[in-house]
Amino acid sequence: MNKRTFLKTSSALVAGSVITQLSACRDADARTNWAGNLTYSADNLHNPATIKEVQKVVKIQKSLRVLGSRHSFNAIADSDENQVSSAGLNKILALDKADATVTVEGGIKYGDLCKYLDDNGFALFNLASLPHISVAGACATATHGSGLNNGNLATSVIGIEFIDGRGKVVNLSKETDEAFNGAIVNLGALGVVTKLTLQLQPAFSMKQLVYKNLPMAVLEKNFETIMASGYSVSLFTDWRNKNINQVWIKSRCEAHDDVKIEPEFYGARASVKNIHPLEDLSAENCTEQMGVKGPWYERMPHFRMGFTPSSGKELQAEYFVPLQYGYEAMMAIEKLHEQITPHLFISEIRTMAADNLWLSPGYNQACAIFHFTWKQEIETVMGLLPLIEQQLAPFNPRPHWGKLFTLYPEVLQSRIARLEDFKKLMAHYDPEGKFRNEFINKNLFGA
Repeated sequence: MNKRTFLKTSSALVAGSVITQLSACRDADARTNWAGNLTYSADNLHNPATIKEVQKVVKIQKSLRVLGSRHSFNAIADSDENQVSSAGLNKILALDKADATVTVEGGIKYGDLCKYLDDNGFALFNLASLPHISVAGACATATHGSGLNNGNLATSVIGIEFIDGRGKVVNLSKETDEAFNGAIVNLGALGVVTKLTLQLQPAFSMKQLVYKNLPMAVLEKNFETIMASGYSVSLFTDWRNKNINQVWIKSRCEAHDDVKIEPEFYGARASVKNIHPLEDLSAENCTEQMGVKGPWYERMPHFRMGFTPSSGKELQAEYFVPLQYGYEAMMAIEKLHEQITPHLFISEIRTMAADNLWLSPGYNQACAIFHFTWKQEIETVMGLLPLIEQQLAPFNPRPHWGKLFTLYPEVLQSRIARLEDFKKLMAHYDPEGKFRNEFINKNLFGA
């Protein structure tokens, strides 16, 4: 983690603003990420709204990084010199109903895309817990939802366009280009993503049920069965008393289906009202529960687009391990409950299908995923992460690219099978290293 960046931390929440002018500007107020834990180093923010404007910025500048919806908790999007905002590249460009695909600009947010797709009879295959994130940023960091049969969000991409380090327009197709699988989860290291084409499926309805107080012991022989009990399943725990606080089960359904809520699920009891993952908070900003049917995009995320998600000021970390070690990894973390719980808002346990994207934590392996939403106590949290990583070490954990972690670079690099191939892509598309920053240099090249 960039020490200088953390010395510039701020507790202010970012409401977000769109700056429309193309020319670089120096903000009167320092720019922070969404949670307010990170103040960006770059003074210059460029705000292109067209491909030609992006090309102009890239050709002129010697060093730059793309800034999306600011939902990363580390310095992956930071730059010592220039940031290029994707906020102005937020259009839906084409819907191909025959091929069931949509082409969008990289800066569009999932929440703004989903209603359009549903109105036209289509759906995405999965969504993250937040609909507030940009499509290009989510794909670049292998952001995900949950579900044994659902890959990360980048697995829906079948075509990508980006402006490379020379300012050239590059188009890659899943069908025809060998480099495609290396270019989707790209960490912003190949260029500025201007367009993505996503594979769609027919629109569908979903329902969501929540059960409370599932004993962790039940998962020893039923981990995968429980995680397969819906289209998307999440387990929330604060690691107290070897207990899963809440089980969220999101299931496909037909409009005419009768909704029956079973009172018990593996010993957990059905909730009698909508609840927030942090049960003391209002459920107003959460998606509808209690088996109420609704469109896919209003059930797959945990939080509604029109509300501030999660708890507000927070820090996040997340680790991926092979699915077959899900229960063992969970119990390894549980041994740290006395250290973890006082500094934690909540943990979420999810699953993800395997994929073939080179920098994805799911490359050639299905994953169990352990997410931590921490209180904004940066020094304490950065001291706890090595303990968690040590507990997970027998399972070769991979971190989420956009969240906090402390793995040594050489350890992280050893777990990325196609790292050298990705470095070749970087050399090809960004030979001058314009899109490299401290995060990239440390984690992909450092020792």
